[in-house]
Amino acid sequence: MGKTGTQSPIRSPLVDSHCHVVFADFREDLDTVAQRWREQGVCALVHACVTPEEIPAIRQLADRFPELRYAVGLHPLETGRWRETMPDLFLEACRRDERVVAVGELGLDLYKATNVEQQVHALEAQLDVAWEMDLPVIIHCRQAAVLLRDILVARRQAGRPVRGVMHCWAGTPQEMSWFLDLGLVISFSGIVTFKNAKAVHACARQVPEDRYMVETDCPFLAPTPHRGQRNEPAFVAHVAETMATLRHCSIARVRQVSSRTAARLFGLEALVWDPPSMEEQFAAAPMSATTTADAL
Repeated sequence: MGKTGTQSPIRSPLVDSHCHVVFADFREDLDTVAQRWREQGVCALVHACVTPEEIPAIRQLADRFPELRYAVGLHPLETGRWRETMPDLFLEACRRDERVVAVGELGLDLYKATNVEQQVHALEAQLDVAWEMDLPVIIHCRQAAVLLRDILVARRQAGRPVRGVMHCWAGTPQEMSWFLDLGLVISFSGIVTFKNAKAVHACARQVPEDRYMVETDCPFLAPTPHRGQRNEPAFVAHVAETMATLRHCSIARVRQVSSRTAARLFGLEALVWDPPSMEEQFAAAPMSATTTADAL
């Protein structure tokens, strides 16, 4: 989308690596929302899971939208609902449906929460599920980078390394380096389009080309120029545009490499078309002006 708000031609596929379209925010118009994400070239979506109660409804969405894959898990802010039966529930859900491509979103959120031990227990149990199923994890981390790093380092030293993504990245370059060293992918959301998110801008410039993805985390964190509105998967195009601006490359390049990374991590190859001639076709593609280019 250019400065005028008109849609740019779709040149390559795009993956929204983290969304929550099962939420009530989309109850009335999800078919229209889906039409918009398809118009923007979104060829695959990974739907995160907040509580196990969501799983049947998310599964129904995967039936309804063939481009949707999903995760199963418990959000760290929901760990007050943790039950020791949940790992078996998650294992059964993974085995039941091959469209389950990850465990999460799991993690640590210490912004206001005080139940640190409970969060760590739920995190460790879900990491065990991912290890048993050989699936990546979708990690939520808020004001807990050091503790999370230490947990992941310990698992690596124990011979049970974690693979997955740090979703909705809002940390510093130093923190990013910790998780990159652990083999994780960094996913950028609408935060990267915000004028004052200087640390995230620095991370977007520095992250290796094959180690980042883009996401919406919709309905939250709508990117500029939709900030304050309901977010939706089509808006991941704005995230890709801002990444291109920050990285001084074409939008086509960002769409291509981020989608390839998502396909590799989540096993989405059947959904992400990637013609062999794409490199040649778009190597010289001009970068269109973005809504945030001047501000960033």
